[in-house]
Amino acid sequence: MTPTPRHPDHTTAIDHTAVAGSPPRTGPKVQEALDARDALAYALSQAGIQLPAMDIRTPWADNPEGEARYALVHLGVCSAPVALILADVILKGIGA
Repeated sequence: MTPTPRHPDHTTAIDHTAVAGSPPRTGPKVQEALDARDALAYALSQAGIQLPAMDIRTPWADNPEGEARYALVHLGVCSAPVALILADVILKGIGA
């Protein structure tokens, strides 16, 4: 697999949003979500867009064995102008 391009401001911090008292989980699904988040953040930054609240969410409370069964890329919220710029970039990308 090709290494994921990393934005110069890349961070590997994970938002450990989970049920209180549950330990942070790792594994291939978390790494897959981190790589997806980083690739999307890099692509967006190349288009002049930043979604500062992007993070990773996992269902840690559901899996007592320690490894997340899946992880989600949480895109967070953005302002209306950023949403419009994002929509414009997507439409240009698909040739619409």
